Amino acid sequence: MKVLVVSDNHGDRDVLVDLINTYEGKVDRFFHCGDSELEATDSVWDTMLTVRGNCDYDSAYPDTRVTKVGSETILQVHGHLHDVKFTMNTLLYTAKEVGANFAFFGHTHELAVEYVDGILFLNPGSIRLPRGQYASIKTYAIVETTPEEIDVTYYDPTHKPVGGLNFKFNR
Repeated sequence: MKVLVVSDNHGDRDVLVDLINTYEGKVDRFFHCGDSELEATDSVWDTMLTVRGNCDYDSAYPDTRVTKVGSETILQVHGHLHDVKFTMNTLLYTAKEVGANFAFFGHTHELAVEYVDGILFLNPGSIRLPRGQYASIKTYAIVETTPEEIDVTYYDPTHKPVGGLNFKFNR
């Protein structure tokens, strides 16, 4: 599996179009973790799977998605309804409940990745308004899997890997 994960573009539609134009046919799926501030009927959602963030006011967006990509099960949320700014426990419980081995989320604008109880938790950071330790770097992530390993690489908007932000996890 090879998927692209992006979040929190806050109205910047062009960056999403650029990701689609750059990676369509090169990744299996595109995941957007909310706060696009675009209409739910926007044509970018023909290619990207998205969820509603706390700044998305179109009620047509789902709060949660569970998607199969090959043998992988992916839980996708924004994170505000799972209290991700304070704890990962709610997201962990939800991921276990739906049988996910990946949980993609946004909301904090801070990139994060960890592997807990056989589940990869991934926040791609913000492609527009990053915060935290990497506040100077706008990011998205690409996740690649094999039966033995999960590889996560963070990229900047020019599609260059961000130095020091490549993570490998043994399954």
